[in-house]
Amino acid sequence: MKTYLSLIKFSHTIFALPFACIGYFLAVSLEDYAFDPKLFVLVVLCMVFARSAAMAFNRYIDAHIDEQNPRTAVREIPSGKIAKTKVLWLVIANSILFIFTTWFINPLCFYLSAVALLVILGYSYTKRFTLLCHFILGVGLALAPIGAYIAVTASFDWLPLLFSVVVLSWVSGFDIIYALQDVEFDKSLRLKSVPVSLGKRGALWLSSGLHVLTGVLVIGAGIFAGFGWLYWLGALFFIALLIYQHTLVSADNLSRVNLAFFTANGIASVIFAVFMIVDLFVSKQAIIF
Repeated sequence: MKTYLSLIKFSHTIFALPFACIGYFLAVSLEDYAFDPKLFVLVVLCMVFARSAAMAFNRYIDAHIDEQNPRTAVREIPSGKIAKTKVLWLVIANSILFIFTTWFINPLCFYLSAVALLVILGYSYTKRFTLLCHFILGVGLALAPIGAYIAVTASFDWLPLLFSVVVLSWVSGFDIIYALQDVEFDKSLRLKSVPVSLGKRGALWLSSGLHVLTGVLVIGAGIFAGFGWLYWLGALFFIALLIYQHTLVSADNLSRVNLAFFTANGIASVIFAVFMIVDLFVSKQAIIF
């Protein structure tokens, strides 16, 4: 079990789960909806199944690439810890469970489940032909807040969509930082990425720009919806940690990429979600959609 959890990087669920919770609680804060523990569990299960399918598929598709890269050769498939066919079955099982779970939520979620799978599984192919792979990963994780909102309301709305754009720019920015580790290797295999195309310094500038946009969107969402002081405190922590992660890496020193990628972003998303969700109910009358 530990090996399988390592394969799908289960601990990285911390990136998307807080924003799925944001989408869910944005919906239940509305006058016509209330917290439903069963529905909340279904939303969390959908996110876990979808993300597990995506990560396992990425490891399956990239196994021959990973075994050539010294940084990734220790992963579960290249190292022989898990058979490649077993990983494929893991993808299939999680994909079926994801679709099956959406059936119990509402028809719109069920109808959109195939589209969601197409995005999150299709991402694994993108670095073979486009430097936009980071943004497609961002789109995949950006489905969390709007998907959770739809699970409750069976409808779209501007505020959860705005938070989906926040996730898109945030994830794309930190994935560009993560890709800095493999620039020379990616060039040797003609794989595409922003660091390969723009160089390390250019990639860091673009990542910084995306995170500036993320901060602007977080501030814009707070103004648009009329959130209270707890939201703004969470936003301050979130933006401060975005800035902090950019102090950890440079074009000449990538030794702390994992600290920036995992620790800073994980803490940032949790803190922001907690403060925002609490504020939703403390300042409920002020929230506008």
